[in-house]
Amino acid sequence: MSSQQPERSQSAPATVRVAGEADLDTAAGLFAAYLDFYEVTPQDPGRPRAFLAERIEADDSLILLASVPDMGTVGFAQVYPVLSSLDLGPGWLLSDLYVDPAGRRAGVGRTLLREVLRRAREAGVSGVQLDTAYDNHAAQQLYEAEGFVRDPFHIYLHDLS
Repeated sequence: MSSQQPERSQSAPATVRVAGEADLDTAAGLFAAYLDFYEVTPQDPGRPRAFLAERIEADDSLILLASVPDMGTVGFAQVYPVLSSLDLGPGWLLSDLYVDPAGRRAGVGRTLLREVLRRAREAGVSGVQLDTAYDNHAAQQLYEAEGFVRDPFHIYLHDLS
């Protein structure tokens, strides 16, 4: 008697890119879904796109998009420069991280968070304040794995699981 295990589908890893003007409609759709998730309704339906366009043009934030083959672009993260609470040096605030339901099983949230932390380390910032919805335990592990020192006031997360 042979026992058959159900086959697990292995999805290809997510790829991450910096959003530019050509990505505005895609990024705005994900940002609108993020706002909807938190039940924030902008007065102007075009505001999510306009807001991201302002951010890209001002070049004061980093907007990352994550894509998965056969799913398309399913996640985004937005980072702002801030002063680090540890040493009042340059830091980052990850304020928006959203993965649509199709990308959650593919680990896109973790991929985006890892990419933000990698880029922060390369940029030489002293810390990243994670003020976003993501699994707290996973975020702390990734944060410390990138060599950042965790300050109790540094991570503010809401667990989505």
